[in-house]
Amino acid sequence: MSHSTATSTETTRRSYIGWLFGLCGAAVTAILSAPLIRFTLFPLTVKTTETKWSDAGPVADIHGDKPITQTVKVEQVDGWRKNVSEKVVYITKDATGKLSVLSAVCPHLGCSVQWQDAKNAFVCPCHSAQYESNGTKTGGPAPRGMDTLDSKIVNGRLMVRYQYFRQLVPHKEVIG
Repeated sequence: MSHSTATSTETTRRSYIGWLFGLCGAAVTAILSAPLIRFTLFPLTVKTTETKWSDAGPVADIHGDKPITQTVKVEQVDGWRKNVSEKVVYITKDATGKLSVLSAVCPHLGCSVQWQDAKNAFVCPCHSAQYESNGTKTGGPAPRGMDTLDSKIVNGRLMVRYQYFRQLVPHKEVIG
């Protein structure tokens, strides 16, 4: 009987040690896989921070019936990184005097749209899409008109919030 009791005790110790190693291995695996899971799911759960309002100049300087080309500084903060870039926008004024700000990025393939006085229209040099002075599409393969940007007047200055929009879709969709 002493022999069977010793075997039973060894089996119990071995199984206990096996369970202990298995439990420790599972804990280490869970701890090490948490960053990997977070890294994988991060793009699905986070949005880019909104860009700050950019100064597009004094409202008093905006006159005439043709769009005005203006370069604005765009500041965007992602985590600890601050990204400052310059983007071209077009400022237009309708018949009532209401200001509108258009992105210079073509909604088709992202080329820079340019105002052509001779045609009295915006024209994309990449595929000849054409837009009226208010950004309405008049021809070409672009799926929609030029994208308008949020704007407001603060202390006599035109402020613009620059945004990026998805290309090749018929509706305006903000991506950053």
